[in-house]
Amino acid sequence: MDLLNTLVEKGLRRELPTREEALAVLATTDDELLDVVAAAGKVRRKWFGRRVKLNYLVNLKSGLCPEDCSYCSQRLGSKAEILKYTWLKADEASKAAAAGVAGGAKRVCLVASGRGPTDKDVDRVSKTIEAIKDANEGVEVCACLGLLSDGQAERLRSAGADAYNHNLNTSEATYGDITTTHTYADRVETVQQAQAAGLSACSGLIAGMGESDADLVDVVFSLRELDPDSVPVNFLIPFEGTPLAKEWNLTPQRALRVLAMVRFVCPDVEVRLAGGREVHLRTMQPLALHLVNSIFLGDYLTSEGQAGQADLEMIADAGFEVEGTDTTTLPAHRAQDGCGSVCGDGSAPVPAAREVAGARADLVSVRRRGAGTDVAPNA
Repeated sequence: MDLLNTLVEKGLRRELPTREEALAVLATTDDELLDVVAAAGKVRRKWFGRRVKLNYLVNLKSGLCPEDCSYCSQRLGSKAEILKYTWLKADEASKAAAAGVAGGAKRVCLVASGRGPTDKDVDRVSKTIEAIKDANEGVEVCACLGLLSDGQAERLRSAGADAYNHNLNTSEATYGDITTTHTYADRVETVQQAQAAGLSACSGLIAGMGESDADLVDVVFSLRELDPDSVPVNFLIPFEGTPLAKEWNLTPQRALRVLAMVRFVCPDVEVRLAGGREVHLRTMQPLALHLVNSIFLGDYLTSEGQAGQADLEMIADAGFEVEGTDTTTLPAHRAQDGCGSVCGDGSAPVPAAREVAGARADLVSVRRRGAGTDVAPNA
């Protein structure tokens, strides 16, 4: 396909595709899927070889969030029967992180529900960061605490944080349909605050919320313009008890096309396969490794992932290798200088929710182990 040849050439040059090209990737047929994966895989291997970075989530504070993000099981008014607990102590969080590090994780992601941290919360998380760093030489720590106030990013950086995560999630045009208690602009500002403080920015999206192809392209083009170092791609986990519980819009093939489009638009960025991969990719997860260079190991915030050992076996069986702490994830040009880009525009109406054939609600498994419990974690 001329389209794929063009996209590979642009990806190898770090050149932004056109919006029409990105939309065309999402519009390819299932018969063309392996060609799409092979083309995006060339770009992935150019910048990241066959390395896979492992990341491990520690949910520092679960549930009871005052925000109304429709996709989230921890949201205000959620009826999802998830674990609920207040802040883990520094030693508890460090112990939880150690399980992921022992499983091969290079980065520990510290997440807390809520609109954003208080100064006391920043002090608390700073102690946790220090505890994890003291116990695990060479391990990166990323904080994800919500909207930041002035000076908080700098304090986290001083405590030893390497990165900060705050996802855009969906297009600016449709953001208000998903969340009303804060704005898309609030999220952009927090990512920019993290970057200004010298933290590696991590910002991504959630696919499968009923958005259009144009919405997906819009948010990925906005991420390219924002220029984070890592872009996590989540696939909606339709928790019972949340407004999007009936949004089963994804097939494994659709999920792979989304990942390929992200890789073509963000060729030299750490693209991370995040929440929902087991639910929507299922047995096609190994194909996604040809598109992404980073995954979460084990469980997520409020849902369980496949066994950590199964993740490691999948990586090895697919011919990839786990990235060590002695390896720099990003290509040299990004690690030193970062890269600029251009912005896309346009939007389209959100289609009605639909349930695709083969939707697997039985794969949505609420987390009952690890952080906040007495049960051993999955890593």
